Amino acid sequence: MGKSQLALFGGKPVSRTPWPETNTIGEEEKKAALEVLDSGVLSEFRATAGPDFLGGPKVRQLEEAWAEYFGVKHAISFNSLTSGLYAAIGAIGIGPGDEVIVSPFTMVASATCPIIYGGIPVFADIDPMTYCLDPKSIEIRITPRTRAIVVVHLFGYPAEMDTIMAIAEKHGLMVVEDCAQAPAAKYKGKYVGTLGQVGGFSLNFHKAIHTGEGGVMVTNDDELALRLRLIRNHGEVIVGDMGVENLVNTFGGNTRMTEIEAAIGYEQLKKIDWLTEHRIKLAEYLDKQLADVPGITPQKMWDPGDRHVYYFYPMRYDEEICGFPRELFVRAVCAEGIELRQSYVRPIYWEPLFQKKIAFSKGFPFASKFYDGEVNYERGLCPVTEALHERELIFGKFCRWPLTEAHMDEVIRAFKKVLDHRSELKGLIKQ
Repeated sequence: MGKSQLALFGGKPVSRTPWPETNTIGEEEKKAALEVLDSGVLSEFRATAGPDFLGGPKVRQLEEAWAEYFGVKHAISFNSLTSGLYAAIGAIGIGPGDEVIVSPFTMVASATCPIIYGGIPVFADIDPMTYCLDPKSIEIRITPRTRAIVVVHLFGYPAEMDTIMAIAEKHGLMVVEDCAQAPAAKYKGKYVGTLGQVGGFSLNFHKAIHTGEGGVMVTNDDELALRLRLIRNHGEVIVGDMGVENLVNTFGGNTRMTEIEAAIGYEQLKKIDWLTEHRIKLAEYLDKQLADVPGITPQKMWDPGDRHVYYFYPMRYDEEICGFPRELFVRAVCAEGIELRQSYVRPIYWEPLFQKKIAFSKGFPFASKFYDGEVNYERGLCPVTEALHERELIFGKFCRWPLTEAHMDEVIRAFKKVLDHRSELKGLIKQ
């Protein structure tokens, strides 16, 4: 029996029925939101020293539950993780001319957050298997101006935190963890976000649990928690009444979470374990099925105490083994009805902001009296990142509710079908 024709060439696709969309919002969230609407109090923050400085009952309920779940002293909600990252950079004391080591392969706010306070992002390369910051690359980027590291647990995989924290301690650096894609992920049995000085989680509608928009920062440091709250809620008019003496970076804005978002978030947090276990189950199934597919390499867990939560399911594509370019493989798989993506984001230092070093007027912060260094944003700076972007990374949002192993079987069939037609696909290269 001959091979079935590729959908790219007019054949029938492997997946003929659209996959269901993810919707984790249920009756619990609807009831919680309606209770807030019925109360008439949609937000209860006030920029004054007193109980309402901390927000209303739903905000406090979410923060208490979040802190309990992750085993930390403080959880501070925000209107987004982007706002939370900005606040974290301020809380740890970053100022004009300070260098902060960041990832070039992430959502842009994880890399640009230092600029808000006049800091200079310095890009280190990523590890080719974890896609998180490579500790060796971090170490060689450290200068006398370095003050902090922003670690991103990309795609739900934990970064190599023991080594990173050892480097930070050696050089007196603060560590901020971006766990936007990694809620409930673990590094050697400990939740990511709780290993550095400050950690942050996203509740954006794309994420595993969500409130539409929103974020939560966590810390065990009382002073950092206070400073996060000051930056969140107009700290400049509160510090005097609260007796805060160190005024650096305590002025703030309104980056507060609403009562409706918090009420929804409280119900969503209750679902995090079973949603995460579902993701892991599907990923483990895919791992086994892909073991005999040449040229496609999923991520491997390095430590039995690690827990990957698979916001995306990333793989390495080997063009030499597969026999044709990644772009063509992705196009052929998509034609089979499977949504597959390539790369993730362009290396962030390729963006005009960094190539032209223009953020604020008069060249600030890259050219100012506060910064006497010369930061490098040239192409070729992070070769692993650039290779993943240009040739090697493929991924899909396969591991999610309510997909099943039957959907994973379609992924595998599509991959194998496309690779079985490599000779035809090679022919397209010459056209």
